[in-house]
Amino acid sequence: MFLHVVMMQLSRDADAQFHERVRHYCARIRAECDGVADYDFQRNVASRSDGLEYAVIGAFADSAAHDRYQVSSVHQEMKAYMAGFIARLVVCDSEIQTLS
Repeated sequence: MFLHVVMMQLSRDADAQFHERVRHYCARIRAECDGVADYDFQRNVASRSDGLEYAVIGAFADSAAHDRYQVSSVHQEMKAYMAGFIARLVVCDSEIQTLS
């Protein structure tokens, strides 16, 4: 499994309408992108978040599925919409090795 985590600090302009639209994009990504095991936009509840209060968390079948998602039209549309609301972000992409 391949994990894609984008932690972000949002601007004050990120209102309820912003959050609803991002959740709609997440639903579209889950429906439209092949190889997506799960994908969501969540509040980061860690006390040590360093101001990165929200995260997009995606789980993919493998790195190839993540690569396809990265160039998908729905992901590109989501990124373009969110860009104006993000003050700071940090990305983590990682392959999870399963134990046998």
